Amino acid sequence: MKPILSVRNIQKNYNGQVVLDIEELDFLPKRIYSLVGPNGCGKSTLLQILALLMKPTNGALLFQEQAIPWKRRQLQKVRQQVTLVHQSPYLFHRCVRYNLAYGLKIRGIARELSGGEQQRVAIARALLLQPKVLLMDEPTSNMDKKSIETFDALVPTLIERGITIIQATHMPDQPQRLGSEIIAMDQGQLI
Repeated sequence: MKPILSVRNIQKNYNGQVVLDIEELDFLPKRIYSLVGPNGCGKSTLLQILALLMKPTNGALLFQEQAIPWKRRQLQKVRQQVTLVHQSPYLFHRCVRYNLAYGLKIRGIARELSGGEQQRVAIARALLLQPKVLLMDEPTSNMDKKSIETFDALVPTLIERGITIIQATHMPDQPQRLGSEIIAMDQGQLI
């Protein structure tokens, strides 16, 4: 099986400091991957690069075995197939329906909510876009137990629908519950 996303010699530097340094990493389609490691180990930076929201200092990112040129038109084509749900998603001060429809609107195709409700709306909005790759940064961090159980039941159905999931998590039991392939990170590197 060919990878849907690949990382080759990716580095990200901030103020002359290397914060991410990954030689090679492949993500196969229709699987779930969990990025685990301490705070500041590079999980969110890697997700930002995979989502094409942050350009690496060095290295290449491949989508379906094709190197991604960091040019607006080409990025936009791939971004339509890769969606990131942030840990603290931004929702508009409008109804839930508007928040769900917004993602479709910008691709051409809530009132006061708790953190967990915002997270669920953001995930629903991302799924409406029918991505091939769903990236999530701490997707259950603001959810209560019942919402986490609902999320855990949803994940296998997404894999069955052909979506590859890459998530960052601090929940030690979640990768095992979801049957994730674990990618352990520390100090910007794979361990």
